[in-house]
Amino acid sequence: MTTISYEDFNTLDIRVGTILKVEEVPKSRNLLKMQVDIGEENPRQIVSGIKNWYSIEDLKGSKIIVLANLKPRKIMGIESKGMLLAADVDNTAVLLKIDENYVEKVNPGSKVG
Repeated sequence: MTTISYEDFNTLDIRVGTILKVEEVPKSRNLLKMQVDIGEENPRQIVSGIKNWYSIEDLKGSKIIVLANLKPRKIMGIESKGMLLAADVDNTAVLLKIDENYVEKVNPGSKVG
């Protein structure tokens, strides 16, 4: 495992996000396009390869963890402005979410660190 300094960790902008809207990406087997509120004026568009593990209904309204300062990237021609954080459990993506006991208290844009 590569280690990083505390200063390097501080360069990461990790925030709580609320998934507002989810759509399938045409001609893709595993991509979903989402609009995610991370406490900014406008929602962020994020594309993620989680369609095999999560339905649109499962994701809408979920409070998840987002790496917000990742350089934007085009995925199948669609710009993605962040990354949902997930654990890999036996080749299954498991989204990192807010504890159910605190989901109503944690606002979009809350810093994680």
